[in-house]
Amino acid sequence: MKRLLLLAPAVAVIAALAACGTSRGPARDASVPLLYVSSQRAPASIAQCLKDRLPRVRTSQVGSATELAVGSDSNNSYFVTLTPLNAGSVIKVMRPANAPDDPPEEEMRFDIARCAT
Repeated sequence: MKRLLLLAPAVAVIAALAACGTSRGPARDASVPLLYVSSQRAPASIAQCLKDRLPRVRTSQVGSATELAVGSDSNNSYFVTLTPLNAGSVIKVMRPANAPDDPPEEEMRFDIARCAT
């Protein structure tokens, strides 16, 4: 029973990520988050995990939030905001309209899921 309770947060994050539809093509609305989930992990822990898994990640601090820009310096593919919430974090991933698919969206979702649990 204890194992099931420990796995519940991981299952909830993975289910939330799976429920997020993949949008492709130029009709993507850059004002709507690609992902918006909560995690019981601290922002610093998630940021380090993403930096270890993804190429070309730049980190900055804006108030209490940690922001990550993923992709080339001149054309970022994703912007990740990690906001502290109690002992955990809120993870928001934005993808600019017409951003390159580097890394591919599926890989980004997988890495977010792994780092959030």
